[in-house]
Amino acid sequence: MSLPQSVAETVAPYPTLVVEGHEGVRRTRLLTELARSGFPLRRTPGGLHHLDPTRPYRDLLSAPGRFVIDGGIIGELVYGPLRHGRSRVTWIQALDFAEAVAERDGAMLHLTGGEHGDDGSESSAAALAYGRVFRTLAQHVPVVTVDVTELSAEPGRRIRAPAPRQSQLRYPTRQLTVG
Repeated sequence: MSLPQSVAETVAPYPTLVVEGHEGVRRTRLLTELARSGFPLRRTPGGLHHLDPTRPYRDLLSAPGRFVIDGGIIGELVYGPLRHGRSRVTWIQALDFAEAVAERDGAMLHLTGGEHGDDGSESSAAALAYGRVFRTLAQHVPVVTVDVTELSAEPGRRIRAPAPRQSQLRYPTRQLTVG
């Protein structure tokens, strides 16, 4: 299987792609096909930096050549407020990141597929939030929406989604008693 022609033609002019979509959207097939098309995958080492969450992404963007980044910084704008009441990434940081992608003549790929309307679940809330985030980012960087259902697996063969990363905030904390 290769990328659908419409997707391949759309992403061809961009040397840098940032791929992001809500949990449950299967991106493995797309990332594999992008790698076969000359976009090697780059990932940040570890989670978000505790002082400057955009730093690892800016470091990746400073590298030469064509590549795709499996995003996470955009996901923090969505899941931070949904799960923790706030995001560790500010809108200013996200917009600066979007402009850095645009300066590399890059684009962001908004992965969609499998959304079932607003049923009140976290998944549907995330899908709606991703839509709002990408509409805002599109004012600063090209955004290409890709429906991953076009990249469905071969009949009878399932692709398993990666396990969700555990937030550092979810680890048990210990109290320090002085005195």
